[in-house]
Amino acid sequence: MTVNAKVNVSKEAQLKVEQFLYHQSECLDERRWEEWLSLFTDDGIYWMPASRDQVTAEGQPNIFFEDHYLMDMRIRRIEHPYAHSQSAGHRTSHVVSNVIIQTQDKKNKSIEVTSRFHMVEYRLDQQRYFGGKYTHKLLETDVGYKIKQQRVDLANVEGPFDFVMQVWL
Repeated sequence: MTVNAKVNVSKEAQLKVEQFLYHQSECLDERRWEEWLSLFTDDGIYWMPASRDQVTAEGQPNIFFEDHYLMDMRIRRIEHPYAHSQSAGHRTSHVVSNVIIQTQDKKNKSIEVTSRFHMVEYRLDQQRYFGGKYTHKLLETDVGYKIKQQRVDLANVEGPFDFVMQVWL
């Protein structure tokens, strides 16, 4: 039996992709930054466009557009003992659902998957809520899936934010 008749996805593939996305969320919530970063390919990209209809990150404003090097730099900054912006700390809780494999190229071992997310961040005695859509471009490797690109489309991307996001959604 197939899960997504559109691309003929097996239950096993669907489950593996879901478990991968849940694992990614767990790494973020538990602040296991190195483990989270290892989920990306060496040329992996984390992208949060500044508008819903954006089709490319190049030459346009983005909330985030980070390669492996920039993600690693952010980790170093967040974890640095003198990172005063993190002295109050933060906690997050991610929920990922509606996981749909949009395309699967078995020859190139690539999968594009969309999902919906809700994230709560508690920081500086405030709670903030974020929700939206993930689009992951995954590669199947010998050690499991790796993220080639993660696009995060916020439902309220045009809304105001009280303070800068220090961590990833």
